[in-house]
Amino acid sequence: MSKSLAVVGGGVIGLSVAARAARDGWSVHLYDPSVGSGASWVAGGMLAPLSEGWPGEHDLLELGAQSLARWPEFARSLPDDVFSSSGSLTVALDAADAADLRTIAEFVGAQGHELSVLGRAEIRELEPSLAQNIRLGLLAPTEFAVDNRLLVAALQKAAAGVEFVAEAVTDLDALDADQVVVAAGSHTAALLPGMPVRSVKGEILRLRRRSSAIPAPTRTIRGSVHGRPIYLVPRGDGLVVGATQYESGDDTQVTVAGVRDLIADAERLMPSIGEYELYETAAGLRPMSPDGLPVIGRISDRVIVASGHGRNGILLTPITADAVAALLAGDELPETKAADPARFEIGRTP
Repeated sequence: MSKSLAVVGGGVIGLSVAARAARDGWSVHLYDPSVGSGASWVAGGMLAPLSEGWPGEHDLLELGAQSLARWPEFARSLPDDVFSSSGSLTVALDAADAADLRTIAEFVGAQGHELSVLGRAEIRELEPSLAQNIRLGLLAPTEFAVDNRLLVAALQKAAAGVEFVAEAVTDLDALDADQVVVAAGSHTAALLPGMPVRSVKGEILRLRRRSSAIPAPTRTIRGSVHGRPIYLVPRGDGLVVGATQYESGDDTQVTVAGVRDLIADAERLMPSIGEYELYETAAGLRPMSPDGLPVIGRISDRVIVASGHGRNGILLTPITADAVAALLAGDELPETKAADPARFEIGRTP
């Protein structure tokens, strides 16, 4: 008889783990009262580990790069196409940001990854809708973006044989399963006391291009305005604009200040964006760990945690599914060693 697995959490991490385990012969139950409705539903869908690289964050860069390399094969395993764009361009509006881009290019390039520094004329040629006063750009041609909502739907289809249970889990010991995977995102700490995963609120806007508006960029555009990160991600007939970041507990209300800042910052990168239709605002809770790396590994002979992915949940979905599959098979994935929960001195229990 096949072994039984309970997956707690129905975001992209839980769905991918459940789908993979079912293909590997496990009898899988996935517990979530509202599958795909949390941070996965609000995400921008950027797969951009290279352009976010920074000296001293080697583990995060390599974990993201390893997962990015897995994405094409992972996407081919899904029943629907989920990609929304290819290539990302990070831009600098002032001298300090331009210096930062050169630092990123030097650091990431030294790790063997492809990035190109672009001047104003090259930026205008690639993305004519961007502001003319942009000083410098950093092009990452191998980075992608995916439509997060198409991904959620595709993973649900891919989870053939998984039994979905529309219930919230409050006690892991009450689950009738040989193995348990906690992929509960911002709810992880409530299920695993002492697990240092906290909620960080992020707001996004979804815009639709009107017929009179200039076409959106074809690549993901990232930048910084007054120290606030801003990104524009192509999505079908428009853009996703994000994202604010607040340490605000479990608050998921969209604020006037958040919408104001996102629109103002987006206009600095793309002045014509004011012609677009604002048709949705949303906020989600990112599950963050203290060091920015996810928490993936065994905490007992029965329980595995896969959480704390922060802003990189969609990027890290393929490598997380591979890591959990390895753990369920009694092995480990070396590429996710830096994500081991043991780094927080969380001891394994029998």
